Amino acid sequence: MKLEYTKYGDYYIPNIVMPKENIETKGKDIGKYGRLRLNFLKQNKKILYQELLLDNKLHEHLVKVNERATIRVNDLINKIAKQENVNENLKATNQLEWIQRMNNIKNRAEEIVLNELIYV
Repeated sequence: MKLEYTKYGDYYIPNIVMPKENIETKGKDIGKYGRLRLNFLKQNKKILYQELLLDNKLHEHLVKVNERATIRVNDLINKIAKQENVNENLKATNQLEWIQRMNNIKNRAEEIVLNELIYV
């Protein structure tokens, strides 16, 4: 790789330009799962974190992880709720039980996704 320089007075300054951000992920929030992934990378996968950071791909990686995790959690919640017969009829007849069961299902789905996508 050849660097070009510009002369300012007696000094040569390298012409360094920051790479352009990915258009798809520019301006998008990394979200809950992206923040969890970021903390995991910083604490446990320091080399991967540094590589993504230096290649200017960290934000893109975090946005994609957040999107995949959100979709997976929603799919799991729907699948488990259907299997356990937690539906609108239960919601209409016993709201507290429906809330308890849906919270339980959501916690289980998030635990699965955390182990599949975030903490790997």
